[in-house]
Amino acid sequence: MADFEPVLKAVVPAAGLGTRFLPATKATPKEMLPVVDKPAIQYVVEEAVAAGLNDVLMITGRSKRSIEDHFDRAYELEEALRAKGDDDRLAAVRESSDLAIMHYVRQGEPRGLGHAVHCARQHVGNEPFAVLLGDDMIDARDRLLTRMIEVRRRNGGSVVALMEVEPDQVSAYGCAAIEGTDEDDVVKITDLVEKPPAGEAPSNWIIIGRYICDPAVFDVLEKTPPGRGGEIQLTDALRTLADMPVENGGTVYGVKFRGRRYDTGNKLEYLRTVVQFASERPDLAPEFMPWLREFVRRDGVETPAES
Repeated sequence: MADFEPVLKAVVPAAGLGTRFLPATKATPKEMLPVVDKPAIQYVVEEAVAAGLNDVLMITGRSKRSIEDHFDRAYELEEALRAKGDDDRLAAVRESSDLAIMHYVRQGEPRGLGHAVHCARQHVGNEPFAVLLGDDMIDARDRLLTRMIEVRRRNGGSVVALMEVEPDQVSAYGCAAIEGTDEDDVVKITDLVEKPPAGEAPSNWIIIGRYICDPAVFDVLEKTPPGRGGEIQLTDALRTLADMPVENGGTVYGVKFRGRRYDTGNKLEYLRTVVQFASERPDLAPEFMPWLREFVRRDGVETPAES
């Protein structure tokens, strides 16, 4: 079978209100909260670029202007750093503006992930595209997106990233009913369920925030009614595609991911992510790790429940 058309564009939905992080997100987008010294959203864009996707469309909202500013040039700051001879910080500032060709469109109103993805239709056109959710960060050493693009190129259809979790965690995610293929890490999706009740999930394989979508998803999203939470769910559209023939843009595959994933969608996981990243930074770990060990060992350190 001939290769299917290449994936060249990435869509990053970033229009959420970030209510889990209030009051910090009252005036600052959740996506701009730093993981050590770089906003979480930059790691996501870097992942897209590393997979060869240099055309990035950000789906934003009216309170997200600082995201656009971050990926733009900051001439006054650059000139001040240049005048001081601070080449390292100058390079760090320039890095985000040189990453990719960035585009922006506003969602207008929060009507769900499916609606956010549909907002990309005019920019994407009739091409396959990647969707990367900002709450999920994939370690740069694990080339998940590259693998998903390869599966799409050979098989067509759409591709989702799957990760196995404990049964009691499934109800917090969308999960998949799957059947095997001749590749150990690739499955065919037979059904998708958004946040199923405990005990009713078709498997322990959840969908994490990486997708490769066939452009046929746009027509399906137009006809997809609001689902769970009164929102238009991308999961519902992908379930429809799973039952369509590949020549019409249908069929959905899953890539089983067993690598390193970091969650920044809630406060506890965000803190864990920051600590993990700091622990692996060669400029920070030599001092940070001994301090962290001593802090954990120190007599008198108690959790609120213990005090």
